[in-house]
Amino acid sequence: MKLNAFLASVMWASALMFSVCGAGAADFSNPDEGDFVLQDFEFHDGTTMDLNVHYYTVGDPANEAVVLLHGTTGSGKSMMGPNFADALYGPGQPLDADKYFLIFPDAIGTGGTTKPSDGLRASFPHYNLDDMVDAQYRLLTEGLDLSHVRLIFGYSMGGMNVWTWGVRYPEFSDALIPMASLPAPMAGRNWMMRRMLIDSVRTDPAWNNGDYTEQPPNLRMASVWYGLATFGGDQALWAKAPTNAEASAFVDERLANATVGDANDTMYQWDASRDFDPSPDLEKITAHVLVINSDDDERNPLSLGILEEAMPRIAHGQVHIIPGGPQTSGHGTPGQAALYADKVAEFLASVPAN
Repeated sequence: MKLNAFLASVMWASALMFSVCGAGAADFSNPDEGDFVLQDFEFHDGTTMDLNVHYYTVGDPANEAVVLLHGTTGSGKSMMGPNFADALYGPGQPLDADKYFLIFPDAIGTGGTTKPSDGLRASFPHYNLDDMVDAQYRLLTEGLDLSHVRLIFGYSMGGMNVWTWGVRYPEFSDALIPMASLPAPMAGRNWMMRRMLIDSVRTDPAWNNGDYTEQPPNLRMASVWYGLATFGGDQALWAKAPTNAEASAFVDERLANATVGDANDTMYQWDASRDFDPSPDLEKITAHVLVINSDDDERNPLSLGILEEAMPRIAHGQVHIIPGGPQTSGHGTPGQAALYADKVAEFLASVPAN
């Protein structure tokens, strides 16, 4: 079925603004931006609509391309922040923006890419990670005229996107770096906690089936609860709050300063991972793979033994585990690129170009 009614004018206005970025010096303070409309984009359930994809680029399009994929509730800009840029994208660093053409898409439902809050609200297609990757593929091939990239690199949801790229478009990249993710079903505590977050907002009396007049109050409380439960690191949180009074004050501060987006957008983003499971198709991956996880990741615990079982099925795969400590941040640890930048450089140096 077609769902273009609410968004057609926005889409075609975006189409008029679309441009493929020209060559220029790397500039993270003023990256090039673009919008590309995927006409008649087909979601995994057969729903179609014209879908605007927003993206940022830094560097010269003549250089080898690197695609960088963000986490849930983030956007392409979140991968340009100092925790990544200061260790990865500078001169002589592993993903030097003067050597590579860096591409930062906003995933479906986030940033400047089409999302529920643009008009359709809870009538928006219930997209999944396959849809995200298919939209990224069309952006790269149709919008940016690329047939191959050097690397696809992603954090958290972006890491799950990288696994999906590996099994869905196995010949498209030389290398894959999925971080803060596991090549396994979205199940166990990881899904249970997401499901509780989603339900706590959708059962809020103010939700009104997604047609709320103001953001449901539970969104703020549930987002802080979920963040503390699945992000931050046991040692780091204990170091920050070693007494009951300090722990309570920490919660108060988080609640007071929490920023939340639109509830429909946020719930769709968390729900998008519901059917993620690359595990049946790991043998399809032909790219060289470097998995970067941390041993304090609350959402992807190493104790499950998933990597030990999965990695022998990947032709060219290796794993780097970041040790946890008071200065790391659990699921957020791979967001500190200085902890593994040297490993990324070593890995890329070993990957042959196709």
